[in-house]
Amino acid sequence: MQPSFVLAFHGCDEATAEKVLAGKEHLKPSRKPYDWLGNGIYFWESSPQRALEWAQEAALNPAKTVGSITKPTVVGAILDLGVCCNLFDSAALSEMATSHELLAWSHDIAKTVMPDNVFGPDRVLRNLDCAVIEYMHGVRQDQALLSYDTVRAAFGEGDKLYPNAGLTARNHIQISVRNTECIKGYFRPLEV
Repeated sequence: MQPSFVLAFHGCDEATAEKVLAGKEHLKPSRKPYDWLGNGIYFWESSPQRALEWAQEAALNPAKTVGSITKPTVVGAILDLGVCCNLFDSAALSEMATSHELLAWSHDIAKTVMPDNVFGPDRVLRNLDCAVIEYMHGVRQDQALLSYDTVRAAFGEGDKLYPNAGLTARNHIQISVRNTECIKGYFRPLEV
């Protein structure tokens, strides 16, 4: 079961944050081929600190983001998840597995190489996951099914929290917003 409204946080440059908070523009979606949850505007659920850490890392590595970050900051958002591909749900996971099978089949027929998740133990360049999710969205559109407004998933990232732990130091829930109507409002977090 998913919550109806979520407080979520987006790491970005201070100039972008000020434009968004002033109502002059929306946050921009990412469309990189390695985005973990496919195309969309990325948020960290309930974790302004994790959003800030991401923005700080992106400031040091400009290829990580749409636009450059010189002054890392955080924008809060109230999200209505709408029609959500909630990857905590068995049906959504099954749909993704089926989409992977179909994508693999189409690559076999075309004699092309499937994308792969690469780069480090966290596989931070999620080319395969992004391709599967985008393929799933295409299949839904072709079958005239409701489009997903958001995609939500939990990720274990980083080193083990302690020896032999099942948890990692950077566990998080991430949301990709595909439909900006799901963003009900932006706010400035009181403390990050």
